[in-house]
Amino acid sequence: MAGKQKRKLEDLSVDEFLLSGFDSADEDENEEETPKQNGINKKKDLSSAASENDDKKKGQASQHKDQLSRLKNKDPEFYKFLQENDKTLLNFDDTDSSEDEDEKKYHRLPTSLKDAYSDEDDEDVEEGQKGSKKSKKEEATKVTEKMIEEWKAAMKKEPTVRLFREVTQAFKAAVATTKGEGGGPCRYKVADSSVFNTLVLFCIRDIYVALQRMLNLKPDKDQKRLVLPSSSPKWQKNHIDIKMYVSGVVQLLSCLTEATVIRAVLRHANQLVPYYLCLPKQCRHLVKQLLKQWSTGEETNRVLAFLALNKICRHKQEMYLNPILKQMYISYVQNCKFTSPNALPMINFMQRTLTEMYSLDTQASYQHAFIYIRQLAIHLRNAMTMKKKETYQSVYNWQFIHCLYLWCRVLGTLYPSDVLQPLIYPLCQVIIGTIKLVPSSKYYPLRMHCCRALTLLSSSTKTFVPVLPFLLEIFQQVEFNKKPGRMSKKPINFAVILKLNKINLMEKAYKDGLIDQLYDLILEYFHTQASTIGFPELALPTVIQLKAFLKECKVANYCKPVRQLLEKVQENSNHITGRRQKAAFGVADATAVAAWEKKVQEEGTPLSKYYSQWKKLREKEIQLEISGKDRMEDLDLPEIKRKKISEKKVEDKKEFKDLFQSDSDSDGDEARFQIKGKKSRRATDDDEDLEDLYDMSDEEGMEGGDLDDAEGDEKEYEAPQPLSSSALIKLAEGDADVVEDLELSDED
Repeated sequence: MAGKQKRKLEDLSVDEFLLSGFDSADEDENEEETPKQNGINKKKDLSSAASENDDKKKGQASQHKDQLSRLKNKDPEFYKFLQENDKTLLNFDDTDSSEDEDEKKYHRLPTSLKDAYSDEDDEDVEEGQKGSKKSKKEEATKVTEKMIEEWKAAMKKEPTVRLFREVTQAFKAAVATTKGEGGGPCRYKVADSSVFNTLVLFCIRDIYVALQRMLNLKPDKDQKRLVLPSSSPKWQKNHIDIKMYVSGVVQLLSCLTEATVIRAVLRHANQLVPYYLCLPKQCRHLVKQLLKQWSTGEETNRVLAFLALNKICRHKQEMYLNPILKQMYISYVQNCKFTSPNALPMINFMQRTLTEMYSLDTQASYQHAFIYIRQLAIHLRNAMTMKKKETYQSVYNWQFIHCLYLWCRVLGTLYPSDVLQPLIYPLCQVIIGTIKLVPSSKYYPLRMHCCRALTLLSSSTKTFVPVLPFLLEIFQQVEFNKKPGRMSKKPINFAVILKLNKINLMEKAYKDGLIDQLYDLILEYFHTQASTIGFPELALPTVIQLKAFLKECKVANYCKPVRQLLEKVQENSNHITGRRQKAAFGVADATAVAAWEKKVQEEGTPLSKYYSQWKKLREKEIQLEISGKDRMEDLDLPEIKRKKISEKKVEDKKEFKDLFQSDSDSDGDEARFQIKGKKSRRATDDDEDLEDLYDMSDEEGMEGGDLDDAEGDEKEYEAPQPLSSSALIKLAEGDADVVEDLELSDED
């Protein structure tokens, strides 16, 4: 009967069907019994018919009644079917003819029909699910410490899938509170801070062990191969909950600010690295947070973040190594923009850890090193050709210098490497070109950094680099016999500056620091060459230059270290000469020469033995400088107690006031400037210093004026500083005239 009714329904014309007023329930009931293809064709016909009849007036009562009467005569059985199933179509109001009421009474087809096989009921199902989720959210169970204790006890006994899911849901609710959001529907709710701390602490301590037991994972005995959790047969059943948990750990890491809490979460994330490796999306999110902690976190957190990054790259090298190296290099350059005694250890840490990351794959390291060294060379070439202030600044800054240090360390650490060997020569040329770009005395600190980088590269790669000429040149350019124009309280720290301003060049601390730096660098370079067979010939120009300096220099404090250095170099040269006379091979025999040098190095030379002792003392001095001398500005230094002026002297001053007025004023100004370190100076001196700060002679090759240092060194040394307490006492004991002048100036 139903098939006959459907067949007769198909015989109706489109107009008759549109006016028949079947609602969606009858249509769905009829379509279920028709073949699929007929249903599709019927919907196509209906959609075309609906588009053709959109402009017509819909349903006048009289026409509709006539159509139904014809239907009764034409097919009485179908008419009877309508009476039985839907009487509302037959019992209509004849007076209702308005379009608005027709639209309300009669079914109107949609403009676009869905496919016959589309999930029309999915929306209803989803709405039902959302409603149920909302109700669940409203009825979320509040997590208590008692529940956490029960979970903890159950985890230790037998971790199950259901138990882990409950803990994961609770952890998700706890993490969602860190951002002040509900975090989506969840079974649990964490409203108390003590419960939050207890839950997070429980997860960090116990979840990893429970996961390992639940998945039946055992660590590799050799610890060389990482056992991935995806290899477990139970992974597929638990991977959704594990994904939720590891995502929560990353979200928690991104919200924390306390260093100790971050440290605990980083340790936990380091344990979970195998799980992250099985989930690429979550692993990328973790890498982002690890890079942030490696570059900006606290010292211990930096180390933990690096260990996790290194672990990820070692076991998924092809996927993560290149992007991680790129991001680490960019973070390193960003952190090197400013350098201070406090920031220097962090920069050195990033430099060494990044070098270790580059050692994982020399092929990838070559690609990165080639690109970035070429970038440095392009900056240097632009500065040499354009000769403008902006191009000079692109080279003479901390980021450029620290990048040179980094690549010297990378090439030296990975030596010997056939892949990276070709990069040694271009890197040396870039560093030498940086030294020669502006060969001015103001940039001696930058020259020191470049020479130190070249020494590091030369010693670690067994490559001869001519560093000594750039150091010996300073002895000829600086007048060490000239008396300094200013006194300063603390020495100049050459490790954290790149250039000196006009005031620094006039200070006594400048020449003192310059002698110390030259002594350190020459000794360090000769130590790297101390066991070579050609050491006497290498040291000959230096010996001649140092002897000439000792003849000309009249300052005992400068002659003493230079004379000591000369003696050690000559002693080592005589030692190598004596050993060479006993050799029974020629210079052309490279194998015999290498064996001889190795033997000499193992036995030790006078210079190498002295260097090892000097290095220990020097490191202690540097630690003291970092820990103490930088905080001397905060201390209240003792002042000289001046005697009260006797009545006789007061009377004398009144009597001879005109005679000593000018002398006392000038002496008082001079003493006030040197001892107390007033920051105020004469207007003429200020103008001259500001003009000299950006002044550069033609022979230095600068057109746009002098460079401004990136870190603003002129601010640190903008004014002369007072003497130390010991120097003040010596001055008071040894020069009574100065004390008298101080007394006069104070009274004035």
